[in-house]
Amino acid sequence: QVQVAESGGGLVQAGGSLRLSCAVSGRTFNRDDMGWYRQAPGKKREFVAAMSWSGSIINYHGNVKGRFTISRDNAKNTVYLQMNNPKPEDTAIYFCVVNPPHTPDSAYIPSDDLWGRGTTVTVSA
Repeated sequence: QVQVAESGGGLVQAGGSLRLSCAVSGRTFNRDDMGWYRQAPGKKREFVAAMSWSGSIINYHGNVKGRFTISRDNAKNTVYLQMNNPKPEDTAIYFCVVNPPHTPDSAYIPSDDLWGRGTTVTVSA
């Protein structure tokens, strides 16, 4: 059974930093692409970042490129999202997902069991 668990959310001031973590079990993590999505209040869930299993392919949504960094530690079955210089518009629930698409406009949606429950990030002005 796959388990995907995010942590690290909270309240952060604009211009600060925050690191989200996502631990995965029940899969061969070092063969899975990993990604982050987010959903702001009243909005659709949107792609944030994705990384291939080897770490050689990384994609970001244009809204976070240059500020957020996705990384992974295959020895710990964990993927991270380093959020630097967050803005109030980054306030959302952040979800970790196994084998996501690598582009924001993909129509593919991973099955429900490949998603975590989310961690809330609130960025104050």
